[in-house]
Amino acid sequence: MPLVFYNTLTRHKETFVPLDPDRIGMYVCGPTVYDRAHIGNARPVIVFDVLYRLLKRLYPTVVYVRNITDVDDKINARAAENGEPISALTARTTQAFHDDIAALNALPPDVEPRATAHIPQMVAFIGELIERGHAYEAEGHVLFSVASMPGYGKLSGRSQDELIAGARVEIAAYKKNPADFVLWKPSTDDLPGWDSPWGRGRPGWHIECSAMSREYLGVTFDIHGGGLDLVFPHHENEIAQSTCAHAGQPYARYWLHNGWLLIEGEKMSKSLGNFLTVRDLLDQAPGEAIRLAMLTTHYHQPFDWTAEVLKQARATLDRLYLALRAVADIHPENRDVVPLEVMAALEDDLNTPLAMAHLHEIATNLNKSQTDEEKAEWKGALLASADVLGLLQQDVEAWFRWTPASGATLSDAQVDDLIARRLDARKSKDFAEADRIRKELADNGVLLEDGAGVTTWRRS
Repeated sequence: MPLVFYNTLTRHKETFVPLDPDRIGMYVCGPTVYDRAHIGNARPVIVFDVLYRLLKRLYPTVVYVRNITDVDDKINARAAENGEPISALTARTTQAFHDDIAALNALPPDVEPRATAHIPQMVAFIGELIERGHAYEAEGHVLFSVASMPGYGKLSGRSQDELIAGARVEIAAYKKNPADFVLWKPSTDDLPGWDSPWGRGRPGWHIECSAMSREYLGVTFDIHGGGLDLVFPHHENEIAQSTCAHAGQPYARYWLHNGWLLIEGEKMSKSLGNFLTVRDLLDQAPGEAIRLAMLTTHYHQPFDWTAEVLKQARATLDRLYLALRAVADIHPENRDVVPLEVMAALEDDLNTPLAMAHLHEIATNLNKSQTDEEKAEWKGALLASADVLGLLQQDVEAWFRWTPASGATLSDAQVDDLIARRLDARKSKDFAEADRIRKELADNGVLLEDGAGVTTWRRS
């Protein structure tokens, strides 16, 4: 079936028709690196990683660009609060971001541009807007003139008056229109700054993505993604400045946005005490469980994160890894061929809940297989399907021996020793001792499975 997306720009599901079938361009807004990534940041990372994996199976070349915003007022404020150099803060938090999302099985993008490495491109972009009459200089600032673009507001579906009324706009005497947004702002000596025709300063947030996307994907490209919270003002402003800089040529052709994330039914907030970082959750469960939990809800819908959702995701992965453990000695057939029903689900606007349902069916068929040929076929189907979802990426035994960062009550060596002692007790028919050891292991979160002549174990 054709690849179909819900396009925020048109508010319809549309068949994806790439500009160049030999080279797909996708830009996704990345992190502002002043703190650890929170669970809300993780959702677009996972969603667009699945899309990236899908596109790579459908097209010969995919250029996935995800930026790093390393110049921003939030960064300046946090560095001052911490009493550390800005460069040290951004280096530390960028590495933390990479570590956390790698634990979620997210592939690295093809290009990861940093804002501070693209200041000349931003200065040139702003100059083009001024030349075309879409931006103006005022008191060391350069602002985009919203009134110069009649179609402003199309992405969010609101009029300019509605956007101004519903947004937090900076009231400043130098603005011609309250909705005009900053492209360049002056910097004091204690803040990051670069020389420009308008004096020493730094870029506004929106111009960064327009300049970096053009640098690597061109004036017009296929897909732009991000969270629903970015529709306005960030993505709306990207469209405005990019379209106006290029004499009306379109910017991104398909806009995909993942829905809001809630925590136990409430908006995540430090004041509510429900603010969760990815690192917090990685101390509770493997990253793959966090990833699967996110995939149980369609990306376009709101997602309610609960402890139960994470528990169920881990139980689901236990079942899938148990199916693989049972056929550990079977070589998979057609390892890279994703079953049609799984591909069809994902090609229908990334319907990951339906794809997961098919994954369960495949695992059931694998468990029911009688011959080695059937087992090889279904094992290959399970692994290929999981690959496109970014799941089942670990060694089976490593999955079952996962321990939180705080450590486990019993080490792997202690578990192995207790299992050996239990085996000795069973051989000597001391079943009471064998049962006691099983209970001791269970009390410490270790479950035993006795098979034909062998006992395997896993942490619960």
